[in-house]
Amino acid sequence: MKYYPNIYFNLKYLVKIICKTTKVSRNTVRDIIKQEGRMPDSVREDKITVDEKLLCRLHEKCEGRIQRIHEKLTEEEGLKIGYSTLSRLIRQLGLGQSKKSRCDRVPDEIGAEMQHDTSSYRLSIGGKKMLLIGSLIYFRYCKMRYLKFYRAFNRFKMKCFFHEALSFFGYSAPVCIIDNTNLARLRGTGKNAIIVPEMEKYARQFGFKFVCHEKGHANRKAGNERSFYTVETNFFPGRSFESLEDLNKQALEWATVRVANRKVSGTSIIPAIAFEDEKPHLVKLPPFVSPPYLPHKRGIDQYGYVPFDGNYYWVPGTSRGEVLVLQYSGCLKIYISRKLVIEYPLPPHGVKNQAFSPQGLPKPAYKPKDRKGAPAQEEQKLRAVSSEVEAYLEFLFSAQGRDKHLIIRELFSLYQKITLPLFIKTIKRALQYRVTETRSLERIAMLYMTEGEAEIGPVHIDEEFQNREAYQEGRLSDQADLSIYDKLLEDDSYE
Repeated sequence: MKYYPNIYFNLKYLVKIICKTTKVSRNTVRDIIKQEGRMPDSVREDKITVDEKLLCRLHEKCEGRIQRIHEKLTEEEGLKIGYSTLSRLIRQLGLGQSKKSRCDRVPDEIGAEMQHDTSSYRLSIGGKKMLLIGSLIYFRYCKMRYLKFYRAFNRFKMKCFFHEALSFFGYSAPVCIIDNTNLARLRGTGKNAIIVPEMEKYARQFGFKFVCHEKGHANRKAGNERSFYTVETNFFPGRSFESLEDLNKQALEWATVRVANRKVSGTSIIPAIAFEDEKPHLVKLPPFVSPPYLPHKRGIDQYGYVPFDGNYYWVPGTSRGEVLVLQYSGCLKIYISRKLVIEYPLPPHGVKNQAFSPQGLPKPAYKPKDRKGAPAQEEQKLRAVSSEVEAYLEFLFSAQGRDKHLIIRELFSLYQKITLPLFIKTIKRALQYRVTETRSLERIAMLYMTEGEAEIGPVHIDEEFQNREAYQEGRLSDQADLSIYDKLLEDDSYE
């Protein structure tokens, strides 16, 4: 660069070179040179100031309606203030804002907590739609999961799930966040929730306690909610399930192997590796925790069988009387006089009306006393009534997870109670509105009868009853002595 003795000219030329190089306006470059490289401490000064006491008073009087506050300030107080400026001033004063956020954010602290929740799904199992309850436990820090599906989920199933899941991991977190479910909560919500003593005692065996999140704060267990979303978008698509057992087998492999060894998006955490790092901070389970069970009292029939949940289990020996059946998650244990006699694995879901005997021993010579046969005749009669009844039966068999034999018997019982036209009319309405409950069918029939749309048929009387053999035999018997009723009528003290 040429040297010029005129300093002002040199500065002017330098500014020109800087503007051309950086593509910044000359005024901006001059301002920066004047500041000598220091950032100015500029503080915004509002042209309009509003008294805080006045703003608080108007906010309370107008019930927090900013538009109404703006009208009163401009019209009554004579202040010219913009709506956005007023909104900013109200936010700065903290007016109208709750002190507590919708859901407190809790950091992912190592070994601090786990979460549990359930979600219902309608899945195709073996070609049939079935309503299932998915139960999932989630370690918040390491993101490890355990997933299992049930036909129904109650307090006993919840105990079985925790025992199975925590025994699989061998560790538990000191706190388990749950929603305000009645399975573990006795009363109250959130921090005021009181846990059922039975569940509190059960959790103590594994070294944790149940904590309910605040009402409306489902995000408190957002990790679990996200896990169910992953189940819906990653586990279900492209998979088929032959049975409930097959579904749970695939769910276990997916949750504890596939997802556990895959990076979590956003954090790059691999749950299986993070779980190994978290183990020293978790509660290690005792060497043995007694599995949960339900006691049932049953009687042995004359052929040596004990009924339970629609099936029959043979009891060895010659004892007859009452036995104690303990129902575990996957098996049955039968006790006589506090002595374990036999243990049976529970059959797969859907197996009913079957007789079981110990493997390796000769099969019993007789079948159970109360074993029910398939109602083939009842089903045949119902299908022959009309095409509507046949279509309704197909709907019940495909849409419901109930026992087929029970459905046929309940429907055949209703068929015998009411007239044929009323029965067909009731079934048509039930099929139209997808009604499945027998009590609802009875209410539909009663509705037609009360509205006068159904006629009660005449009672059929056999005029030849006097010629029956039973009537002829009874004709020769002694007449009943009704004199006792005459004495009661003559007694003045009788009321």
